[in-house]
Amino acid sequence: MAEKVDTSFNITTPDALAKDNERGCTDRIKRLRRISHSTQPHIDLERAVIETEVYKKYEGKVSTPVLRALVLKEYFSKKTLYLGEDELIVGEKGRDPQCSPTFPEICCHTIEDMHIMNDRKLVNFTVTEDDLKTQEDVIIPYWKGRATRDHILANMTQEWRDCYEVGMFTEFMEQRGPGHTAGGKNFYIKGYLDYKKEIADAIANLDFYNDPEALEKQQELEAMSIDCDAICILGKRYHDLALEKAAECKDPQRKKELEMIAHNCEVVPAHKPETYWQAIQMYWFTHLGVTLELNPWDAFTP
Repeated sequence: MAEKVDTSFNITTPDALAKDNERGCTDRIKRLRRISHSTQPHIDLERAVIETEVYKKYEGKVSTPVLRALVLKEYFSKKTLYLGEDELIVGEKGRDPQCSPTFPEICCHTIEDMHIMNDRKLVNFTVTEDDLKTQEDVIIPYWKGRATRDHILANMTQEWRDCYEVGMFTEFMEQRGPGHTAGGKNFYIKGYLDYKKEIADAIANLDFYNDPEALEKQQELEAMSIDCDAICILGKRYHDLALEKAAECKDPQRKKELEMIAHNCEVVPAHKPETYWQAIQMYWFTHLGVTLELNPWDAFTP
C-alpha cells in the first residue's frame, strides 16, 4: 500500500515520515537522515549579529564589495562550528543542523515577523526569547530602513503597495538574492589559493591610466581575494576541530575518520581536491560561501 501523503502541501504523514527516516543504504545514512528529519528548524542570529558589527565598524570606510567580503570573512572566522557524530562532509550554515541564519541587509524582520515564523503551522522556525531580544535591541535598530526590502517597498507607488498588502502578489526577491546558478567544473580543478594568485595577477594588470573602471575593478578583485581568505579560514578551523575531536575520540574507526576529515580540510578549500571525498567537501565549502555571503535561496548547484 502506498504511504498516505497530504498532497495539498506535499507533507508526509507521521507514519510515513517514520518509515522515511529508516531509509538509506547504510546505518550511518539512516542516522543522519533521522537527525535531519527530526530536528526542528530554528532561527540563528549569529550571522546577523556579526554582520551588524562589521557594518558598524567599516561602513563608509571601505567600498561596498570589500565591506561584503569582510562580513563573510568575519563570520567564517567567528561562527560556531558543528561537526556531527556521523558526518564525513563538514559544514553547517549556522550553529547546528536545521539552523536558519537571517540576512538583515536583504530583509530586516520585524518582531511580528519573528512571531509568525515561530507560530505558523507549516514550515515554522523556532524563535527563542533571546532571539526576539537580540532582534529588537541589536538588529532592528541598525537595519531598519537600510534593508533591500525597505528600499523596494519605499519605491513602490501606493497602488502597487496596496496590491502587495492585500496579497495580489507576494514577495520573492525582497528576502533573498538571485539564485539558480551553477558552479561549473572549477570546484574540482582549482583551490582558493589558485584563485588568489589569479586575482593578484588581474590587479597587477589593471590599467589605471586608460580604463575608467579600473578602480571599481580593483575593489571588486580585492573583495574576491578577501572571500578566498574567508573560505580558507573556514577550512582551517574545521581542520583544527576535526583533529581536536580525533584526539579525544575513543572509537578507533571514528578516530580514523576524524583524522581523514582533518586531512581533507588541510587540502581543500585552499588547494584543489585530490580525491572524490575532497571534491565533495570542496563543493560544500563553496556552497556555504555562496549561500552565506548573500542568501540565494540555496539554489547553487555543482
